[in-house]
Amino acid sequence: MREGGGVAVARPGVVARLGGAVLAAAEAAGDFALLAFSALRAVARPRFPAREVLVQLEAVGVRSLPIVGVTALFTGMVLALQTAFALGRFGARPYVGSIVGLALVRELGPVLTALMVAGRVGAGIAAELGSMRVTEQVDAIRAMGADPVQKLVLPRVLATTAMLPLLTVGADVLGILGGLVVSDLQYGIAPGFYLQTILRTVEVGDFLSGVAKTVVFGWIIAMVGCSTGLRTTGGTVGVGRSTTRAVVVSSIAVLVADFFVTKLLLVL
Repeated sequence: MREGGGVAVARPGVVARLGGAVLAAAEAAGDFALLAFSALRAVARPRFPAREVLVQLEAVGVRSLPIVGVTALFTGMVLALQTAFALGRFGARPYVGSIVGLALVRELGPVLTALMVAGRVGAGIAAELGSMRVTEQVDAIRAMGADPVQKLVLPRVLATTAMLPLLTVGADVLGILGGLVVSDLQYGIAPGFYLQTILRTVEVGDFLSGVAKTVVFGWIIAMVGCSTGLRTTGGTVGVGRSTTRAVVVSSIAVLVADFFVTKLLLVL
C-alpha cells in the first residue's frame, strides 16, 4: 500500500486479482446456468439415455449405502447419548426419542446424507468428467454427433436427484435405530416407549419436509460436479483441483440451500 493525498491506494496487482476472481466467478455462474438449462432441454430429446441412467442409479445409490448408513447410525447414537444426558437434568430422559426422531427426520438425516454424497458422488463426477475433458473425450463425443450433456450430464443429474431422497429415508431409519440401541443399553429406556414417543412427536409433514429438501440437494450436488468437471483444464493436476473444488462448492451450496429451503417449507 502507498499513501496518496492521505488516502491509501491499493496496488494494481491486488485490484487485478480481485477483478479476475469476480470475473471468474461470474463466468462459472453463467456456465452453470447454461449447463442446467441444457440438461433440462436434454430430457425431452430423442434417444433418452435410459441405460446410462440405470448405471448411475447403481453407482450413486447402492455404492453410497455403506458410508451413509454408518454415518446415520453413529449420528443417531451420539445424538441419543447427548440428548439423554441433557434431558436427565430436567427429569425428562425417557422422552429422548422425541428429540432424536425430530432432529434426524427434519434436519440431520437430509443434510448429513447430502454431505456424504457430495463428498463421494460429487467428487467422483468431477473427477470422471474432468478426466474425459482433459483427454478430449468430451470433444470426441461432440464430433461423433452426440450431445455430451445428454450422454454425460443428464444421467448423473437424474440419478443423484432420484437416489438422495431414498438414501435419506434409509439414513433416518438407521439413525433412529442407533438412538434406540443407546437409549436401551445405556439408559434403560424401553424400545417400545422410545418408538412410541417418536410416533407421537414426528408427523408426516416433518418427514416429507426433510425428504423434499434432498431433491434440491441431489440436483445441486450433481450439477456442481458436472459443471466443475466439464470446466477442467491443466491435465491431471487440473482434475485434482476440480475434484476438490466440486466437494467444497457442493457442500457449501447444500448448507446454504438448506437454510432457504427450510425457510420456504416453514412458510408453506
